Amino acid sequence: MSLPAPKPNGWISFLAHLLFILAAWTLFIKYLFPVGYALAYGEPWATYIYWDLWPVAHVWLGWALLKRPRYTRALAVGMSVIEILIIGTLFVRFLADPEWSIWRTNWFVNKVFVLTCFVLVLAATVPIQKNLKERPL
Repeated sequence: MSLPAPKPNGWISFLAHLLFILAAWTLFIKYLFPVGYALAYGEPWATYIYWDLWPVAHVWLGWALLKRPRYTRALAVGMSVIEILIIGTLFVRFLADPEWSIWRTNWFVNKVFVLTCFVLVLAATVPIQKNLKERPL
């Protein structure tokens, strides 16, 4: 039987809760708002939805940061790198010829928050300078 994982420090706990809030925000921006808009204008309910499972992944990482299973650090690094690369690529494409419609602006604002969150999560995996063996994750 393995020892229980140490409790996350305040910063890691903050990041976990930020991921939960981000998942809720994303559900609103990507699903609830588009459904409401479509229904208000008499269009099929799924007209403006771009389906993906990122909110589920964000909740999973938030849970992992709090419960600290063995794979937490690998999950945090892997998910952060993937998110940063995807969003960075999407930003380069978007900013080359931006379209500031309500849908693209919602998308852009959401991605700014997601990018910021994952830069912070990735930074939390870097060893602390005073002791290179010590790291929050």
